Amino acid sequence: MNSYPSLSKPGTKVKPQVEVETEVKPTHTIILYNDDVNTFDHVIEMLMKYCDHQPEQAEQCAFIVHHVGKCGVKNGEYDKLVPICSALLERGLSAQIEE
Repeated sequence: MNSYPSLSKPGTKVKPQVEVETEVKPTHTIILYNDDVNTFDHVIEMLMKYCDHQPEQAEQCAFIVHHVGKCGVKNGEYDKLVPICSALLERGLSAQIEE
């Protein structure tokens, strides 16, 4: 007989753990790049309009892009990011989708 204490109460049945596989869709990111053309106001406005950013979030992303050179501005499934990235490109911003 071992001297280890029981982990369950007497009469309690222990259920075996079952691993469940879930499908994880890869997440992609729209990366916005710095340029010498667009104003902060334009970038902020576009991020609010197309990426659903709040004003503070859009402003922070604009500053990161300006000082670092790029910033991830929207995450999600590739198919959902394509129209958003296309809209940013059509409005003169430099952006692309990365995995």
